[in-house]
Amino acid sequence: MSIQTVDYAVLAPVLVLALGALVVLVTDLFGRPGSSRPGWVAGIVVLVAGIAVPQTLDGRTLCVADDGCAYVVDSTAWAFQLIVVSATFVVVLLSASTVADDHLPSGEYYFLLLGSAAAAVAVPSTRDLVSLLVVLEVVSLPTFALVAMKRGDRRAGEAALKLFLYSVVSVAVALYGVALVYGSTGSVTLIGIAAAVADPDVRTPVLAAGLVMVLAVVLFKIAAFPFNAWAPDTYQGAPVPVAAYLSVVSKLAGFAGLVLLASTFAAWPAAWAGVLAVSSAVTMIGANVAALRQVRAVRLLAWSSVAQAGYVLVPLAALVDDGRPQVGVLTATVAYLAIYAAMNLGAFSVVAVVARQHSDPTLADFDGLARRSPWLGVSMAVFLAALAGLPPGLSGLFAKVGVLAVPTGTGAWWLAGTMAVATVIGLAYYLPWAARLFRRTPGEERREPAGPEPVPIGLGAATAVALLVTVVLSVAPGLAFGLIDG
Repeated sequence: MSIQTVDYAVLAPVLVLALGALVVLVTDLFGRPGSSRPGWVAGIVVLVAGIAVPQTLDGRTLCVADDGCAYVVDSTAWAFQLIVVSATFVVVLLSASTVADDHLPSGEYYFLLLGSAAAAVAVPSTRDLVSLLVVLEVVSLPTFALVAMKRGDRRAGEAALKLFLYSVVSVAVALYGVALVYGSTGSVTLIGIAAAVADPDVRTPVLAAGLVMVLAVVLFKIAAFPFNAWAPDTYQGAPVPVAAYLSVVSKLAGFAGLVLLASTFAAWPAAWAGVLAVSSAVTMIGANVAALRQVRAVRLLAWSSVAQAGYVLVPLAALVDDGRPQVGVLTATVAYLAIYAAMNLGAFSVVAVVARQHSDPTLADFDGLARRSPWLGVSMAVFLAALAGLPPGLSGLFAKVGVLAVPTGTGAWWLAGTMAVATVIGLAYYLPWAARLFRRTPGEERREPAGPEPVPIGLGAATAVALLVTVVLSVAPGLAFGLIDG
């Protein structure tokens, strides 16, 4: 067996982000303290990586004659990479004012952010189990420091510790699972494992146990049951842009890994589909019920993002129908994630604006937002409507219909019914929050009208980009559903 020459063009998005992270550090080293230059450099780096992504479609590298290629950019991987890079760019825009207001070390902040994003871009193209776990963990490692970057903030330190502990436990369980999978199949490459699983004699309880253990790391990444308890405390303790990053980019990496595992073990759904179905159902219902009791904006969005992860699990839990791949599963999954990235980042953008005047904002701090800053209030209303799956946020409705079509097509009516119930529960906290935006506050007539919320350029741009994408996908949802074939 001989290893082919590395095709660096296929690895370009990953290399650009990784090398760009080093450039950011050097820029910060020779810049003046408090300079915004590292943020500008980080934004340019992400834009260059975004330009490189379309050029890599159908690329392969690190190939071995008998075992296939270790890095493959098929249409699914390409779609994930495009969403990850786009979401990371919005997070960079979100971060500018937070880094300045909270006096965070800008060089280290953007270095960690780009390092994590580089690994997230690599996840969907990985084609062996060991590398998959490594890149998933590299996505997480920088986020520990990002969450705890507010020096002297006890809550941030506690949030980072919870994230770290859950990560360590999930990875430890997954590593043991990899050992069981390798012992049962004799391979760690996804193509080798898939070939082995096609043989009924290989489908032993040991292999099933190994797969379920490996699922632990991706369930942690997407904050799904039983690895979701870390999310609310971590999001609330982290800077708002970091919480936004964890809720979108980190989840994208987890779902990319889950898609790879589900595709690898597609011939044996009995070993894993039930686990995902139970996780999805408990996540949807539990997170939505927990969100009903929240009064803090970031914490409510944390539970909301957990519930959204449960929705995205629905088509993957119904991946097969009588042993045959169910058409439209990957299309529905990727489309939902693309739409979710836009509407969730948009909601976090508006929360970040309000958080500049109200530390750890509560829902009451959004009262009359549309009266003080009409465009911010209307934008938040659109994002909340999309998350709820209601007009004018029709993109969220199309996303939910897309994932619901899979369990109804396979006869998994209980899962479809659970999602419907969870969606209705979600209305009980999305709608009241949206109503607050237009509420006339007590005594408003007797006071001078409050001035508009000050919006820094970065936060304004992040909100505008997220709103534009949400509106476009509401009018033309085919753009999201057409990202991949099948």
